[in-house]
Amino acid sequence: MTRIDTRFETLKAQGKKAFVAYMMATDPDQDTALRIMRGLPGAGVDVIELGMPFTDPMADGPTIQAAGQRALAAGGSVSRTLDMVRAFRKDDDTTPIVLMGYYNPIYARPGGVEGFLAEAVEAGIDGLIVVDLPPEEDDELCLPAARAGLNFIRLATPTTDDRRLPAVVRNTSGFVYYVSVTGITGGPAANAAEVAPEVARIRAAAGLPVVVGFGISTPDAAQAIASVADGCVVGSAIVKLIGEGRPVPEILDFVAALAEGAHRG
Repeated sequence: MTRIDTRFETLKAQGKKAFVAYMMATDPDQDTALRIMRGLPGAGVDVIELGMPFTDPMADGPTIQAAGQRALAAGGSVSRTLDMVRAFRKDDDTTPIVLMGYYNPIYARPGGVEGFLAEAVEAGIDGLIVVDLPPEEDDELCLPAARAGLNFIRLATPTTDDRRLPAVVRNTSGFVYYVSVTGITGGPAANAAEVAPEVARIRAAAGLPVVVGFGISTPDAAQAIASVADGCVVGSAIVKLIGEGRPVPEILDFVAALAEGAHRG
């Protein structure tokens, strides 16, 4: 049982849906990012999705791309991302943390994949989302991560048909992340009526909670999507405020409103 498994079991027992908040590590700088991260649980966030800065993202829209560039300019790296997690864990040993990123920085770590996984476990990471590794490459990272005790969370999309879905969910654990729209982060609004049957299909195939992300930017949208899923993810709308240099309390107030919407779902 990881912290992710425990959190979803607790939420289910409480009759609540999960709210997952995304932020980029070291955006706009290490100290500000850590202040925001430390404030997320108090704002109602159930799972923190922490982005690892990378020069060449493929699933991220302009808002999160810009966050990655700010983070890199501030010295962001895999090492500093893990340092943020270690600092967070000094005060919070219960909130699940999922690292979201791309395979290249992991592959290039000293000690390779096994070295990275050992660092991640030691820092207090619970799960990984690595969007550019398909199921055919599970031996690269997914299966080693499972052996290390980490959830490997796969993305399903509107184009994941019934022939492809079994491969996508085969080694997935923790939850399945359903991308509600075809495209990149920060794109068109998600439609709950269209999402609902997809969530049911994926949940039946995976036997896991299904959390929906992409295209959610308001408390009402969070409520609508959470009402047909096991939870929702908001990223770009939060990152946009960080990029605008809004005060940390204002950012956390916005997150709290989103979380309240998701929990109402």
